[in-house]
Amino acid sequence: QVQLVESGGGLVQAGGSLRLSCAASGRAFSSLPVGWFRQPPGKEREFVAGVNWSGRGEYYEDSVKGRFSISRDNAKSTVYLQMNSLKPEDTAIYYCAAARLSYVSTRGGDYNYWGQGTQVTVSS
Repeated sequence: QVQLVESGGGLVQAGGSLRLSCAASGRAFSSLPVGWFRQPPGKEREFVAGVNWSGRGEYYEDSVKGRFSISRDNAKSTVYLQMNSLKPEDTAIYYCAAARLSYVSTRGGDYNYWGQGTQVTVSS
């Protein structure tokens, strides 16, 4: 079993930065791909970024490419999402999730373990 806890959300002005952390418990975590998803107010949940088990494969949704960076430290059982040049449209609840897969999926339904989410609010 894997449990995930996100942290690092908050209120930031447009153009600012935040770093989200996803801390995991469970031995299997280091072998699982991890994704960050977000759910803006009144909208569907969407894929933001994903990283494979080794950390050497990164995937991003088009709107965050060049601004967000995902990384992981398996020794600390933690995945990070560095978010720079934030925009008001990045406002959402951000979730991390882990999947019992051998690849990074962009579909939320493929993920088995989810955190509780952390709120990110970007003011204009």
